[in-house]
Amino acid sequence: MKYTSINPYTGEEVLSIKGHSEKELQTILNRAGKSIDDWKDISLKERSRLMKEAGKVLEKNLDKYARLICAEMGKPILEARAEIKKCAWVCAYYAENAADFLADEIIKTEAQKSFVRHDPIGCIFAVMPWNYPFWQVFRFAAPTLTAGNTAILKHAQNVFGCAREIEGVFREAGFPSGVFQSVYIGHDQTESIISHAAVKAISLTGSERAGSSVAEIAGRHLKKSLLELGGSNAFIVLADADINEAVKTAVNARMMNAGQSCIAAKRFIIEEKVYDEFVDKFVKAVIELKSGNPTNEDTQIGVLARIDLAEGVQKQVAQSIKKGAKLLLGGKHKGAYHEPTVLGDVKPGMASFDEETFGPVAAMIKAKNLDEAYALSQQTIYALGVMVFTKNIDQALANAARVKDGAYFINEMVKSDPRLPFGGQGNSGFGRELSKDGMMEFINRKTVYVK
Repeated sequence: MKYTSINPYTGEEVLSIKGHSEKELQTILNRAGKSIDDWKDISLKERSRLMKEAGKVLEKNLDKYARLICAEMGKPILEARAEIKKCAWVCAYYAENAADFLADEIIKTEAQKSFVRHDPIGCIFAVMPWNYPFWQVFRFAAPTLTAGNTAILKHAQNVFGCAREIEGVFREAGFPSGVFQSVYIGHDQTESIISHAAVKAISLTGSERAGSSVAEIAGRHLKKSLLELGGSNAFIVLADADINEAVKTAVNARMMNAGQSCIAAKRFIIEEKVYDEFVDKFVKAVIELKSGNPTNEDTQIGVLARIDLAEGVQKQVAQSIKKGAKLLLGGKHKGAYHEPTVLGDVKPGMASFDEETFGPVAAMIKAKNLDEAYALSQQTIYALGVMVFTKNIDQALANAARVKDGAYFINEMVKSDPRLPFGGQGNSGFGRELSKDGMMEFINRKTVYVK
C-alpha cells in the first residue's frame, strides 16, 4: 500500500511512500529490541552529545524542514520555522540536563546505602499527530532517547514526509541504527506493534478516540501508556484585566496554527462588565490577520490540514448558530481553508462550548462574575489548561485550586515549555511530558538497598 500526502493549500501531491509489510514491520521491531542493549550501554554523556547534535541538524536544515511542514499540513512558514527552532531547543535542554535528572536519588535508611537509580525500560512506541509534526515527536524523543530507550514512530499518514525527515535527523546526528525508526503503516497494524515483546510502553498524542483505542490495547498487553489528548481550554477575562493585552494574547492563543492546537484558547469566558469591549476589540484584531499561501512570509492564517477537518469545524459553527450563538465574524470555508470565525453569546449545550473546536473559531461566553467564570471554565470533559487575565495576581493564585486542569496560566497563553511538565486530566489524557517529569515517564525507578 502507498501513502500519499497532499498539500492542503494547492491540492498537489507532496510525496508518496510505500507502506511497510507485516514482515518489514517485524524486522523493524526486532531491530529496535536488539538495539536497546547497545544503546543503553553507551554512556549518558555520549547520548547527550548525540542529542545535542540532533539539535544542530535541525538548525542547519531549518528552512527545509519548515517548508515540508508547510507543504504537508499547511502551517504558515513563520510558525513552521518557530516549530523547528523549538525542537532544537528541546534537544539542547535534555542534552544539558539529563545527567541531573537521571542521577541516583540517595535515600537515608538503616541500610549501609539505599538509593533509587534510573534505568531505561526498552523500546517505546510513539503515535503522533499532524498539527505540530516535528515538535510533538521531538518533545517525546529528546528525553526518551537520551534516557537510553529506543523508539518507533508511527506518525499521522498525511505527514509521513516529516516522519521520514525526522528519522533522518537522528541518522545524520550519528545515532546508531535502530535507536529511532519511523514506520509507515495504517491504524490496523498498531496492535501488532504494541503486542511485540520489544515494545515496553506507548506514548500517544492525538484524539480521544485514538487515545482510548491505544490505551485499551496497551492495557490488554499490560503495557504503560502516556496520553496527550484534546482540550477545550478556557481563556478567562476578569473585569479588572488589561483588555488590550488580553486581546493581543487571546488572538494569538486562538488563531496560531489556524486554531489546530490542543492547548489553544477555545472558550473565551468574559465578565459581563467588559464583555462588549473585549469582544469588539477581539473581532477587530482578527479582521487584521492576513490569510493566504502558507509559504508567504506575511501569512498569519493558512489552511487546515485537510478538507474534511474544515468541513467538521464548519458543522460545529452551524450547529452553534442554530442553537442561538451569534455569528460575529467569518463562518465560511472553501476547501481546506476556514475563515477566522467569532461566535458570540455561546452557552453550554452548543457545539462550540461542549466540543473541541480544532480550527480558527473563537467562542465568546458571558459570565456574571468571577465565580461563574471559573465555574464555566470547568464545565467541560477536558482538563488541559486554563488562562486567566487579571491585575489581581494574588487572587488568581488563590483560585488555582478551582482548576482541575494540568496547566493554569495567569496573564499568558497556555504553552508547552521544555522546562515545565505538560499534560492534562480527564478526557485530555494522563501522564506528563517535558521537564524532568517527561524523562521519568519511561524510566525504571529501581530501588537499590545495601546491607
